[in-house]
Amino acid sequence: MNEIPSSKFQRTSRFVKTGFQIGGNYLKHYAQKLVNPEIEKEELDKANASDIYDALSELKGSALKVAQMLSMDQGILPSSYSTKFAESQYKAPALSGPLVVKTFTAHFGKSPFELFETFDIKAVHAASIGQVHKATLKDRTLAVKIQYPGVADSVTSDLNFVKPVARRLFGWKEAELSVYFEEVKDRLIEETRYDLEMQRGTEIATACKHIENLHFPVYYPKYSTNRILTMDWMEGMHLNEFLQTNPSQETRNKAAQAIWNFYNYQLHVLNTMHADAHPGNFLFKPDGSVVVLDFGCIKQFPKEFYASYSKIMIPGIMENPELFRTVCLEMGALRGDETPDEEIFFIQIFKESVELLLRPFYNGKYDFSNKSYFDELYAYGDKLAEKRNQLSEKPRGSQHGIYLNRTYFGIYNIMHYLSAQIETTHFMTPSSPAMV
Repeated sequence: MNEIPSSKFQRTSRFVKTGFQIGGNYLKHYAQKLVNPEIEKEELDKANASDIYDALSELKGSALKVAQMLSMDQGILPSSYSTKFAESQYKAPALSGPLVVKTFTAHFGKSPFELFETFDIKAVHAASIGQVHKATLKDRTLAVKIQYPGVADSVTSDLNFVKPVARRLFGWKEAELSVYFEEVKDRLIEETRYDLEMQRGTEIATACKHIENLHFPVYYPKYSTNRILTMDWMEGMHLNEFLQTNPSQETRNKAAQAIWNFYNYQLHVLNTMHADAHPGNFLFKPDGSVVVLDFGCIKQFPKEFYASYSKIMIPGIMENPELFRTVCLEMGALRGDETPDEEIFFIQIFKESVELLLRPFYNGKYDFSNKSYFDELYAYGDKLAEKRNQLSEKPRGSQHGIYLNRTYFGIYNIMHYLSAQIETTHFMTPSSPAMV
């Protein structure tokens, strides 16, 4: 790719073009439906998903990142969209060599060939916000992540264009979208700061170094800026490659347990979470140990939110109506102004979602190869979507739950792919200092 549309005019033009393509898809669909009333909407969804994905891939940045995130949130999108958008987890068109050199020169006053002993101008991995190149320096092999031009400056405008598309295509309410996109915008702006990623990645790796079977890259500030990040090159296989080696149940359980322990320690001890739990951010080694990558998306939870969330993880809390009602109020599932019938309705929705999402925790041990659980999980997403028209315009729940829930969806899916059987009892260490 020789150039990424970076100006507001260029990016606006690409979004407008996509809008015309989607409109054409609808016209074609309804014309075909006049001839054949039985034609399925799935073909329309596939055409729209392909056009939207092509545009987001060209634009890269926050727009493509949102597609990646939505592909992980089962039940939010029709399957045609989530399947197509899932491609962004592993591949995206790469930046051309001349633009890579230009970016280095702008930040260091030198080309990458002058900074490193060797530098592979061809990207080994291209994602939504940046791409990775392999380099060497003395006895070290390095991974050098380069951010695409214009990404940091286009987060707000990109999301403003994506929002109405999501509202029209997926039937989301404006207030519901506003809360979701505001939280996403904050995380994406942080994610464009590679200096912040280096700081947080170092802090979390240090805090979690005692957890067995985990590996973290070391960062190199001398060869990093807010738009270029240099770290150790980490060896390992992506999840699909790892599974193709036919690892034993013991090895799969070992990898899954390491990931599970990593996330629970972050949440319950650090009150902080690596919040981009898609398979592309983990590498698996033959012995079952796991490399954790990409600390750009980090969610820090306020103590008040964590205190309320930790209560719903107490087994049996739903059998205590008063305590559960209090937690519903604390977490925004209730506002306190509902009629008695409305209160029963919203408590029941919250109770169903808590029981389902936290079921693996309540059991102490869990077999994630259980397909029926995931069928139930996805079906509940559809059920919840159907209830949207019964909800008032103002969304319920805390914005802090958005990344927490989607992160655990991501973890659950990784556990499922691994067919893992692990210990899921969460642990909390109140005396341990939270990360600040």
